[in-house]
Amino acid sequence: MEKRFTILIFVCLIAVSSCGVKKFIPEGESLYTGSELILDSDLSKRELSSLENDLESLIKPEPNGKILGVRFGLWAHYKGNKEKPGFINRFLSRKFGEKPVYLSNVQPERTGNILTNRLENKGYFFAEDNYEILEKGKFSGIEYTLKFGEAYRLETLELLGDSLEIIQEIDLAKTTLTKGTRLDLDALKKERERIDEQLKAKGYYNFNSNLLIFEADTNQYDDRKFDLYLRLKSNTPIKSTYPYTIKHIHVFPNYAINTDITDADTVNVKGIDIIQEGEVFKPHLLEQYVLFKKGNKYNPTTSRLTSNRLSSIGNFRYVNISFDEIDSVRSEDGTYPLDARILLSPLNERALRAEIQAVTKSNSFVGPALMLSYQNRNIFKGGELLGLTASFGYEQQILSGDREGLRSIELGLQGSLIFPRVIFPVPIMNRFRYSIPKTKISTGFEYQNRTDLYLLNSYNASFGYFWNVNRFVYHEFNPISLSVVNLVNTTPKFDEILDSNPFLRRSFEQQFISGMNYTFNFNQLVDEERKNSIFFATSVDFAGNLFKGINTLLDTQNPGFVFGLEYAQYVKGEIDLRYYHKVTPENVIVTRLFAGTGIPLGNSVSLPFVKQFFSGGPRSVRAFRIRSLGPGTFIPEGFETGGFFDQAGDIRLEGNIEYRFPFNKYLKGAFFVDAGNVWLYNENDALPGGRFSSKWVEELGVGAGFGLRIDIQLFVLRFDLALPARKPWLPENERWLDSFNFRSSEWRRQNMVLNFAIGYPF
Repeated sequence: MEKRFTILIFVCLIAVSSCGVKKFIPEGESLYTGSELILDSDLSKRELSSLENDLESLIKPEPNGKILGVRFGLWAHYKGNKEKPGFINRFLSRKFGEKPVYLSNVQPERTGNILTNRLENKGYFFAEDNYEILEKGKFSGIEYTLKFGEAYRLETLELLGDSLEIIQEIDLAKTTLTKGTRLDLDALKKERERIDEQLKAKGYYNFNSNLLIFEADTNQYDDRKFDLYLRLKSNTPIKSTYPYTIKHIHVFPNYAINTDITDADTVNVKGIDIIQEGEVFKPHLLEQYVLFKKGNKYNPTTSRLTSNRLSSIGNFRYVNISFDEIDSVRSEDGTYPLDARILLSPLNERALRAEIQAVTKSNSFVGPALMLSYQNRNIFKGGELLGLTASFGYEQQILSGDREGLRSIELGLQGSLIFPRVIFPVPIMNRFRYSIPKTKISTGFEYQNRTDLYLLNSYNASFGYFWNVNRFVYHEFNPISLSVVNLVNTTPKFDEILDSNPFLRRSFEQQFISGMNYTFNFNQLVDEERKNSIFFATSVDFAGNLFKGINTLLDTQNPGFVFGLEYAQYVKGEIDLRYYHKVTPENVIVTRLFAGTGIPLGNSVSLPFVKQFFSGGPRSVRAFRIRSLGPGTFIPEGFETGGFFDQAGDIRLEGNIEYRFPFNKYLKGAFFVDAGNVWLYNENDALPGGRFSSKWVEELGVGAGFGLRIDIQLFVLRFDLALPARKPWLPENERWLDSFNFRSSEWRRQNMVLNFAIGYPF
């Protein structure tokens, strides 16, 4: 092993040394290696650091990039552009090559002018710039030095022309231009934009930030202070200085280009004209989504929120809100009139979809699946969405070896009805301005026949609400969540499994699950320009507590039963935290932490089987097959069939880190490391080593691997090949993988796991 490692290091050193580019640099040229910026000033370290980051971004061009100290892209360019480069060199140059950046491409005088100009824009006047070329053979860098003093600071801010009504509307209480503020052009621009937003919110439809001008006066001071004056430009149009009021509101629920509304009916609801031919959308329901009213002053924020609310209904292809000036003469109240037009283009009302799938799982189950779905996006003429889904799946376990072959037949029928409003005894819609919560009612049935083990029927129903507070925050609350699991038939083989594991038997016997659950998501990934993004999700699930309280109050003889069914009682919570760091727009480092805990209560000794945690698989610890990790250090003898059911738990901890990079537009790569496991909350003699303890860190399964992703915009096909670095079920001093034997098919079968999935793992 040590000999192979030494040879590998030697080969890598030869490869790195062979990537030198000095011999390719033409005569008379010097390769530009980058710049160094020196700020000669008595400013604080914090202020200098902020300035340095800003100024360094202005220094162009960037030198050729390095990978582990090697200019591989430049080397690939040189090799691919020599005479007779060959196929490999041409390929490397095309995919990875970088054109050389020579010192002759740099304009240090121009760069110095740009740097001093930026300093002036930041309030640091009278800066001196110098540069020095640092030569080292055929390589050259540049050292820029900027010498400057303190910035100019604000002493007073004054509004001019306060006899005008619009000037009186400007509120400086929230200004960032306070005494001592540096003379920064960016800060002045942001203040103009803030005032523009403030005035538009008060109805000034025709106003814009370019109509404001700042004037600075430094003549009153000798110590780098200045007074600032804000006024309107002299050529400001008169219409920009008066507010606008909404006179009419017209809504077209079935709008299309070249629409003929000759035969359309107009229904006025609370001052809003709903214009449609026939009843496409019930007028009294549509009116509730419009936040601005007749007689209100123009407000772009209210208009934007109205557009969000209408879009969130879900059955309009696009929503367009426009305002038209209808009169050049001011009204009696001193405002100009506006007409508001809301154009709504609906999606197709009905949709039918069929999917044929080829299912393959990392636990060696393969087979076909068929899914049929039907949607009606406006079933009651109020934007209600009816969804029906029927599914059929057949899977066969093809893994040879110790595990026995299993077959699985699954049938499912799921129905849901989503109302784009709150179904609640008290009207509360207008309390939600960004988007109105939707009410969802769902019910379903699933038939599962694992032919060698059991036949299971399950029924579910729920009632709840979901909504977005803004584009980052999502809530879901289901006050009613019901599930009934009926183990109809079992085989002697499965009875033997249950008899040997009372813990598992209890999880199947608790047939009735009734409770409530809540989910919260915070997602910054919707902001694609963000360099560092966070995704945070948490959920809580309560079950059985209401029935427990009723049974206790009534002092029933069977406290663990309701309607003749044994019910589950537990509290369950999950946290999923992800951090995305963009090294470049296409190179991303993603880290993820997941923690979940379920606490059995009352008669329950474990969570119901359908609520338990599993570890391993394409969205978990990828070096272990799906549901094959844990609990704790436990593993079924010989990986027999029963292990599929045993390897679940009440507690789950996982951590992942992944580096994603592109090969080209459609093919992406990734290196990853995963760690995690599941544990039991209570001790179980049938699953030794499965309970959570203080040694949980030593019981984590660890794996690493490489992935290929085919990204074709509509979806991502993902292939992840992983190896287990630590197997928690082995003796403590033998858990880490310390040898490789890729030539052995048996070793590969036991250690190499290929995951295939749709979409990224997290």
